[in-house]
Amino acid sequence: MTLYKGVRLTAGAFFLLAALTGCATMVPQTMDLRDAWPAGVPDRVELGDVPFFPQQDYQCGPAALATTLVYSGVKVTPDDLVSQVYLPARQGSLQVEMLAAPRRYGIVSYAIAPRLDDLLREVAAGNPVIVLQDNGIGPLSKWHYAVVAGFDYPAGELLLRSGETLRLAIPFTILEYTWKKGRYWAMVTLPPDRIPATATESGYLEAILAMARVGNAGAVTMAYRTFLNRWPDNVTASVALANKHYEWGAIKEAEAVLRQAAARHPDSVLVLNNLAQTVSDQGRNDEALAIIERALRTESLFTASARETRELILQRRAKGG
Repeated sequence: MTLYKGVRLTAGAFFLLAALTGCATMVPQTMDLRDAWPAGVPDRVELGDVPFFPQQDYQCGPAALATTLVYSGVKVTPDDLVSQVYLPARQGSLQVEMLAAPRRYGIVSYAIAPRLDDLLREVAAGNPVIVLQDNGIGPLSKWHYAVVAGFDYPAGELLLRSGETLRLAIPFTILEYTWKKGRYWAMVTLPPDRIPATATESGYLEAILAMARVGNAGAVTMAYRTFLNRWPDNVTASVALANKHYEWGAIKEAEAVLRQAAARHPDSVLVLNNLAQTVSDQGRNDEALAIIERALRTESLFTASARETRELILQRRAKGG
């Protein structure tokens, strides 16, 4: 029984794989790869410059996260992350903490889809992937975070930064078997001027919105701009970026973003309402009134807010403002 064309396995590994793959349902994604390798993904990739931090006493979470953060340009060590992601009572780290910590460093964290194809595409795009494995035996779980930094399809192996091993080569089948127990959970961390190779519009916007709650102004702004370069018609992202500019006192920048959004969505009550408010705040109430009148021609969930904005503009106008 051969899993891959040209697979090279030791006898022990072969018999273990044979046992695991006796039923395709145990490693379905690996079995699918045997017949259909993802289009556009090379046979071999290794991100050799991904750093390595040996794991210490259950702290694979901080070590794995430091690996991808440093690769993204953040100056951080596993020790810096222990208090943010490591839970002593559990002797480990939960996924929610793993996703939350990068945002504090101006990095976007993104949970990729639970598919081996997506993992391979991310690595091929130069993005190391953190995976959650259960390396326990039978009913005894032993949860572990590792970083996938490469793969070799002809050899049937993935290359991991794991535990105390700099370059751990394990069969696709073993990775999936241990990864499957955690529902194929995996994540990437990227600087705000990049987007994961497999990101979806809605999923990545959610990731940026989460970072915006804790991230610094420059990183959040860059993330939204990068997002809008990819998905320029997204109203929510445009309004969110404008709101951040407004919140930070960059009102002219907020107006510019809203004008671009209004050009793409001339009937958006939300965009026109916010644009009218921004223009009025700069003392141009006649112009703001014309904009809000446009907004009120269309009924929407934001019509009530638009009416309130119109009243504010009229009051300011009456006072000569």
